[in-house]
Amino acid sequence: MSDNIISERITAAREQLGITKAEASRRLNLSKIGYSRYEYGERTPSVQTLEVIAQCFGTSVDYLTGKTDEIAPDKIVIDKNNNPTFFDLVKRLSNLDDAQIKRIAVYATKLLDVKVD
Repeated sequence: MSDNIISERITAAREQLGITKAEASRRLNLSKIGYSRYEYGERTPSVQTLEVIAQCFGTSVDYLTGKTDEIAPDKIVIDKNNNPTFFDLVKRLSNLDDAQIKRIAVYATKLLDVKVD
Protein backbone atom coordinates (compact mmCIF):
# COMPACT_ATOMS: atom_id res chain seq x y z
CA MET A 1 0.00 0.00 0.00
CA SER A 2 1.36 3.37 -1.04
CA ASP A 3 1.61 6.12 1.56
CA ASN A 4 0.76 8.61 -1.19
CA ILE A 5 -2.52 6.91 -2.13
CA ILE A 6 -3.49 6.67 1.55
CA SER A 7 -2.94 10.38 2.12
CA GLU A 8 -4.84 11.25 -1.08
CA ARG A 9 -7.74 8.97 -0.18
CA ILE A 10 -7.99 10.21 3.41
CA THR A 11 -8.15 13.76 2.08
CA ALA A 12 -10.78 12.83 -0.54
CA ALA A 13 -12.95 11.02 2.01
CA ARG A 14 -12.77 13.98 4.41
CA GLU A 15 -13.59 16.46 1.66
CA GLN A 16 -16.56 14.35 0.52
CA LEU A 17 -17.94 14.70 4.05
CA GLY A 18 -17.45 18.46 3.78
CA ILE A 19 -15.49 18.76 7.01
CA THR A 20 -12.28 20.58 7.85
CA LYS A 21 -9.07 18.96 9.03
CA ALA A 22 -9.79 20.34 12.48
CA GLU A 23 -13.22 18.67 12.53
CA ALA A 24 -11.74 15.41 11.21
CA SER A 25 -9.09 15.40 13.93
CA ARG A 26 -11.76 16.09 16.56
CA ARG A 27 -13.97 13.24 15.32
CA LEU A 28 -10.98 10.90 15.31
CA ASN A 29 -9.76 12.09 18.71
CA LEU A 30 -6.38 13.05 17.23
CA SER A 31 -4.39 16.25 17.42
CA LYS A 32 -4.77 18.46 14.36
CA ILE A 33 -1.03 18.12 13.69
CA GLY A 34 -1.16 14.33 14.04
CA TYR A 35 -4.10 14.06 11.69
CA SER A 36 -2.55 16.47 9.17
CA ARG A 37 0.54 14.27 8.99
CA TYR A 38 -1.66 11.49 7.59
CA GLU A 39 -3.11 13.79 4.94
CA TYR A 40 0.30 15.19 4.01
CA GLY A 41 1.76 11.68 3.74
CA GLU A 42 4.32 12.39 6.46
CA ARG A 43 3.04 9.48 8.50
CA THR A 44 1.25 6.25 7.61
CA PRO A 45 -1.68 5.26 9.82
CA SER A 46 -1.67 1.79 11.37
CA VAL A 47 -4.23 -0.74 10.19
CA GLN A 48 -6.24 -0.06 13.37
CA THR A 49 -6.17 3.69 12.70
CA LEU A 50 -7.22 3.12 9.09
CA GLU A 51 -10.22 1.14 10.38
CA VAL A 52 -11.22 4.03 12.63
CA ILE A 53 -10.75 6.60 9.86
CA ALA A 54 -12.76 4.50 7.40
CA GLN A 55 -15.60 4.09 9.90
CA CYS A 56 -15.60 7.77 10.84
CA PHE A 57 -15.48 8.96 7.21
CA GLY A 58 -18.04 6.45 5.92
CA THR A 59 -15.70 4.56 3.61
CA SER A 60 -13.62 1.38 3.68
CA VAL A 61 -10.02 0.49 4.40
CA ASP A 62 -9.84 -0.96 0.88
CA TYR A 63 -10.72 2.49 -0.51
CA LEU A 64 -8.21 4.27 1.73
CA THR A 65 -5.42 1.87 0.72
CA GLY A 66 -6.23 1.98 -3.00
CA LYS A 67 -7.52 -1.60 -3.32
CA THR A 68 -10.80 -0.25 -4.69
CA ASP A 69 -12.03 3.00 -6.15
CA GLU A 70 -15.46 2.55 -4.55
CA ILE A 71 -15.66 5.13 -1.75
CA ALA A 72 -18.84 3.68 -0.22
CA PRO A 73 -18.31 1.69 2.98
CA ASP A 74 -18.19 -2.11 2.91
CA LYS A 75 -19.45 -2.39 6.48
CA ILE A 76 -21.36 -0.32 8.98
CA VAL A 77 -20.76 -0.32 12.71
CA ILE A 78 -23.79 0.24 14.92
CA ASP A 79 -23.00 1.41 18.43
CA LYS A 80 -25.52 0.21 21.00
CA ASN A 81 -24.87 3.25 23.18
CA ASN A 82 -25.52 5.74 20.37
CA ASN A 83 -28.54 4.05 18.83
CA PRO A 84 -29.95 1.26 21.02
CA THR A 85 -33.19 0.87 19.05
CA PHE A 86 -31.40 0.38 15.74
CA PHE A 87 -28.86 -1.92 17.39
CA ASP A 88 -31.64 -4.13 18.79
CA LEU A 89 -33.41 -4.21 15.42
CA VAL A 90 -30.27 -5.36 13.59
CA LYS A 91 -29.58 -7.90 16.32
CA ARG A 92 -33.09 -9.35 15.85
CA LEU A 93 -32.71 -9.35 12.05
CA SER A 94 -29.45 -11.27 12.30
CA ASN A 95 -31.36 -14.31 13.59
CA LEU A 96 -33.69 -14.46 10.56
CA ASP A 97 -33.25 -16.48 7.38
CA ASP A 98 -32.65 -14.84 3.98
CA ALA A 99 -36.30 -15.07 2.89
CA GLN A 100 -37.50 -13.31 6.04
CA ILE A 101 -34.87 -10.59 5.69
CA LYS A 102 -35.88 -9.99 2.05
CA ARG A 103 -39.55 -9.66 3.04
CA ILE A 104 -38.69 -7.15 5.74
CA ALA A 105 -36.41 -5.24 3.34
CA VAL A 106 -39.24 -4.90 0.80
CA TYR A 107 -41.59 -3.69 3.51
CA ALA A 108 -39.02 -1.25 4.92
CA THR A 109 -38.33 0.15 1.45
CA LYS A 110 -42.03 0.81 0.94
CA LEU A 111 -42.29 2.49 4.34
CA LEU A 112 -39.29 4.70 3.62
CA ASP A 113 -40.69 5.72 0.24
CA VAL A 114 -43.91 7.05 1.79
CA LYS A 115 -43.84 10.83 1.93
CA VAL A 116 -45.44 12.45 4.94
CA ASP A 117 -46.75 15.99 4.53
